[in-house]
Amino acid sequence: MAPERSSANLSNNSPLLGGTPNQSVDNNLGNAAPRDGINEKQPSKGRKRWLILAIVLGIAIIVFLAIFLPVYFVVIRKSPATEAGSSASASSGVSSDASGATVDAPAPSATSVPTTGGDGSIITLENGTTFTYRNSFGGFWVHDPADPFNNNARPNEWTPPLNTSWRWGVDRVYGVNLGGWLVMEPFISPEIFQRYPGVRDEFSLSQAMAADAANGGLSQIEEHYQTFITEVDIAEIAAAGLNFLRVPIGFWAIETWDGEPYLAKTSWTYFLRAIEWARKYGLRILLDLHAVPGSQNGLNHSGKLGTTNFLAGNMGIANAERTLDNLRVFTQFISQPQYRDVVVAIGLVNEPMASQIGLDPLHSFNLRAYDIIRSVTGFGEGNGPYIAVQDGLQNLGRWDGILPGGDRVIMDGHAYFAFGDVNPSPMVALAEDGLPGGSWPAQACRVWGLDRSNIGPTVSGEFSGAPNDCGLFIRAVNVESFHPQCAEYNDWENYNSTMKAGLQNWIMASFDAFGDFFFWTWKIGPSQAGRVQAPLWSYKLGLDNGWIPRDPRDSVGKCAAVGVRNPVQAAYSARYPWPPTSIPSADLPISLLPTFTNTAAAVTLPVPTYTSAPASATADLDGWFNDGDRTGGVVTVAGCPYPNAYTATFATVPTAACTGS
Repeated sequence: MAPERSSANLSNNSPLLGGTPNQSVDNNLGNAAPRDGINEKQPSKGRKRWLILAIVLGIAIIVFLAIFLPVYFVVIRKSPATEAGSSASASSGVSSDASGATVDAPAPSATSVPTTGGDGSIITLENGTTFTYRNSFGGFWVHDPADPFNNNARPNEWTPPLNTSWRWGVDRVYGVNLGGWLVMEPFISPEIFQRYPGVRDEFSLSQAMAADAANGGLSQIEEHYQTFITEVDIAEIAAAGLNFLRVPIGFWAIETWDGEPYLAKTSWTYFLRAIEWARKYGLRILLDLHAVPGSQNGLNHSGKLGTTNFLAGNMGIANAERTLDNLRVFTQFISQPQYRDVVVAIGLVNEPMASQIGLDPLHSFNLRAYDIIRSVTGFGEGNGPYIAVQDGLQNLGRWDGILPGGDRVIMDGHAYFAFGDVNPSPMVALAEDGLPGGSWPAQACRVWGLDRSNIGPTVSGEFSGAPNDCGLFIRAVNVESFHPQCAEYNDWENYNSTMKAGLQNWIMASFDAFGDFFFWTWKIGPSQAGRVQAPLWSYKLGLDNGWIPRDPRDSVGKCAAVGVRNPVQAAYSARYPWPPTSIPSADLPISLLPTFTNTAAAVTLPVPTYTSAPASATADLDGWFNDGDRTGGVVTVAGCPYPNAYTATFATVPTAACTGS
């Protein structure tokens, strides 16, 4: 670009442009000949030959100066790229060699848009507006219109980029739901439901909107799709240290049948947007079939509040067969090579009401869905999505051994304290780790430690930061909570620092207990009162206001800090204590056998010497990883006799436990 900019600065008198400057030089030379007296006297042939050579040489010098001097002062010396130095060269695509001379380097056009960037980069949205991407965790975005399926992006330094396989059970899921977006819920978008008093779910909302052509009819729902979740939200999710999206979608994204009032075949367009935004920022997606024909649980988030008609009632089988076909259609799309590295899992049915349906029909459905999906994808890593089976609002232990030998199956458990018994325990009291949170952090660790031993990879697909059911429309439209602390919990604008610290401590304990999680949900919209009225269900609100941790990794170890260790193994630990109750070939009961004590200095293994490495590279290399481990080494108890470790024969058989001298 630099030569083009320099050429544009040349005047019409430049010897580089057109014939006029050259003509001027010729005229000057023609007028100079008589002044030199060339025609006044006839020289000899030798002198004439030298005179001609001198004239030719003079003409050459004049022409050279006439060309070089303007080029030097106008093009070279005054070139912006030359004067700006190396920083301008870097930004313009011009580079220099060691001597400072310009070398060939392609320069972007003035209208080119960056295709990748990290913290501090400027991102241009489809509407032409821009924002600055802030990601302090080493994440970077990639978006190249010429390479629309580029999977090089990553949201942070601890998450593998999309072009690298995700390792379930090894890589940690730090996720969030996009709840209330493509399947609408009253407490997530209360203002929309408040426009039509009496509507209770998306079914009745769609009916009311369809009858209200004056205010846009069903197009109001698409306006919600357009505005509730945008690219900026996805960028903020990546910047928050998260790496996964769980995206609820309804069956009406595919089609609707007679009598179903939902906005048909429209939400799919916005799900595709979510895929492209996720690809751009390095996030993975679990597609969650959140609402199925007939309703899987009779709750408002299934589309229609009322009765369960999935695997229950006279239409139970028919509705389930239609659901199976929906799963097949979704699977066919997301298993394509262009999408399988972004949409890496599919949830079969969100929260089927197992207490009404029964476990056996759900086992049959899950197996049939598994067979259909794997008949599409084939088997083995890279062949279609992982299959997420939902817990049916039951204890995970009831699903032990589900789909034995199944290919890439994960379990999705949902856990909420909000809908349990009323617990007024204060959030501002001190927890076991000396921080606010009261009894809540330890309770989360004890109750929510997920037992993965007989299931396989397990995620918490939904939970929130709410310890109660306080908030607008949390239970249902026009159903109020009776919790005595709702005034305190709903007044989020006036939370003090202790309240925020208590909430964060309890939420971090939840993160740690689950291990792999999807918080419900990313955001809550304002009500007609102009404020969020279900604050502890919004990750974004908590992140912005200080009760959600800035770095989700800070939650690791929280359960141990509040005194709850290995909650997953509680029953196993009780069954297998240390020391064991008996061992073979011993002459005495366990209580009389010799033991050691941990009172010696602990042994530290020596580290190698790296003579070529700088001291800073090995400054913290001392053979002992966890400085918090201060337990001593084992040693014999003073005054107690011990048999030989290999012959193990007592010289004197003890009759009482030896406690030392």
